[in-house]
Amino acid sequence: MDADPAKAGSGADRKSTLLFETTGKEKVYRFSDSILVSLPQGRKTLTTSWLNGGYREDIRAVFNHMIPKGKHAPKELEGGSVPAYLRIIAERIGADPDTSSGLITAANMDNVAIVTKSFRGVEVTAIMTAGIEVNGGRAGDPASYYQEDGSSQFIQGTINMILVIGADLPEYAMAKAIITASEAKTAALQQLMAPSRYSYGIATGSGTDMIAVACDGTSSLFLTDAGQHSKLGELIGNAVIECTQKALELQSDLTAFSQRDMLVRLERFGISEADYWKVASGLNGANRKAAFLKVLREMSKNPVLVGATATVLHIVDEISWGLIPETAGRKVAVSVMKGLPAMLGMDDFLPFDELTDEKDLIVDNWVRVTAWMAKNCDHKGLCSQLPQE
Repeated sequence: MDADPAKAGSGADRKSTLLFETTGKEKVYRFSDSILVSLPQGRKTLTTSWLNGGYREDIRAVFNHMIPKGKHAPKELEGGSVPAYLRIIAERIGADPDTSSGLITAANMDNVAIVTKSFRGVEVTAIMTAGIEVNGGRAGDPASYYQEDGSSQFIQGTINMILVIGADLPEYAMAKAIITASEAKTAALQQLMAPSRYSYGIATGSGTDMIAVACDGTSSLFLTDAGQHSKLGELIGNAVIECTQKALELQSDLTAFSQRDMLVRLERFGISEADYWKVASGLNGANRKAAFLKVLREMSKNPVLVGATATVLHIVDEISWGLIPETAGRKVAVSVMKGLPAMLGMDDFLPFDELTDEKDLIVDNWVRVTAWMAKNCDHKGLCSQLPQE
């Protein structure tokens, strides 16, 4: 029988709300600390869970659970390990631990996002929670720990995905669906320029992401390709991209709008307001920190300046990827900086010979130039000439 939230443990924190139902009768419930997807008979699943993970044909429920705050290692969980803890949670939310699979995260379940895409009777539903502000990383970044003898540690920030496909797929196509969904998640992060917290790169996910794919083994629709060229792959890609971005907005307030800020873009390179003031205090002009930071924050949201920032930082990225020789990249970046007055409609003179040096790092040059602009904003009416929109 299906997982029944009505049979969950007692208490207000165990009450459930039906959030969504697919055309295939998969039901999505929200508890205070979990999202449960109840699966009708005949579903096939492929999950990265510690509990009944891998490929199975007997799973009746997949859930996404928020672990309690302050837990830093599996041994601190109730039950003393992740598998034991997931079994306990399954029972509490009315699911059979032997036919359930669970994902864990630190994300709030109130911030779940659900997106469905369909075409000619094929329906794909993505159910996601996403946090990236702490744990965002890029594949190949330095490791946080070396796992030995099954030991691990919890690091906050996870993108968890449950993907429900309203068609029958063979095992290999389900594995392909995971690849396509993972690529879509990464595409969503790249579109938002989400930063890695472990390098200067753009995040491709978090180090703790989990996924579960469920398909309908009873369906008359039999699809053998979930790659990018297939219509199923297109549905997966579009559903996951949209769902990832919705979940990140709900959990982390990460949106296209929030990224329209020079200071936000520079965070990826470790540049803060404190770094700006350190540079600015050594430049000509009155050292009034509060006034400087006020202008810097306003200036950093100027869309033209954000566009120029993106251009310069992309040059930095392409140098790191080996696509542009470093000397040529630095020369072009300085040229972009010298064009800032014209781009911003400024008539005032900027002492570029003092502020820029093609031998210096591009980001260092950029901070000096924009720090001078913020510090000397009131010089000859420069502030009033900065467009605000």
